[in-house]
Amino acid sequence: MKGLKVPTSRSYHEYLISSLKTPESAASYIEVMLELESEGPEPELLRAGFKDVVDAYLQMNKLSVEAKLIYEKLDLMLSESGGEEIYALITLLNELGLQLAITVK
Repeated sequence: MKGLKVPTSRSYHEYLISSLKTPESAASYIEVMLELESEGPEPELLRAGFKDVVDAYLQMNKLSVEAKLIYEKLDLMLSESGGEEIYALITLLNELGLQLAITVK
């Protein structure tokens, strides 16, 4: 497309983080990560998704100390277990004809 200018000063990651600053967009993003997981476990992808949302909330000063501690604990569990519990839950729900949904509280 002639005349289309794409900003070069902002990285894709910066754009992604700025797009996750609403509860609705954060919920949709995590939900997509979980849907991708049903195609095959990728713990690093899920960990990266949670980190992106946490980074967005940190930028807005909307992450409580408690939420940060819980995130750090979850990230450690995902790195150690490879997310086996989450994947087992997703697989069981899938077999039951159900799926996990992330919505705004």
